[in-house]
Amino acid sequence: MTVRDDRPWGCYEILHTGERVQVKRICVRPGRRLSYQRHEFRAEHWFVVSGVGLATLDGREFEVVAGSSVDVPVGTAHRIANPGGEELVFVEVQTGSYLGEDDIERLADDYGRLSTGSVSAAASVDVGLAGEGAARVRP
Repeated sequence: MTVRDDRPWGCYEILHTGERVQVKRICVRPGRRLSYQRHEFRAEHWFVVSGVGLATLDGREFEVVAGSSVDVPVGTAHRIANPGGEELVFVEVQTGSYLGEDDIERLADDYGRLSTGSVSAAASVDVGLAGEGAARVRP
C-alpha cells in the first residue's frame, strides 16, 4: 500500500518501509522548494528521475538533472528547489536508526512551518560551506 502526503511544495509517496530504510517518490511543483532542514537520525540519497532541480547542501548550491544523485549525510543542512517549468521528480532513500517525520529541524521555510524535529531548534546554525567530503554528488 502506497501512502501519499500533499505538502505546500508538492507531494511525496512512501513506496517502501523496512528496518532502517524508507523509500519515497517526491514531486516538487515548478517554482517551489522544500524547507532548508537537517536530520539527527537519518541520511538520505536522492536520485533525480525527471526535471531540473537546485540542491543545497550546507550552503553549497548546485544543479541536479535526470540521472543525477545526491548523498545527504546525517546532520547535513539540505533542501531541493524546482526552478524549472515542469515538475521535479526524485526518489529518496532514507537510512538510519529513526525515520519518522518528526526528525526534521527546519532552518528556513517558505511556508511558515516551525521546526518540529527532535534536534533543538535553538541550536546554532552554520550554513557555510561544508568541509571536503561532507557530501557527495554524483552527476
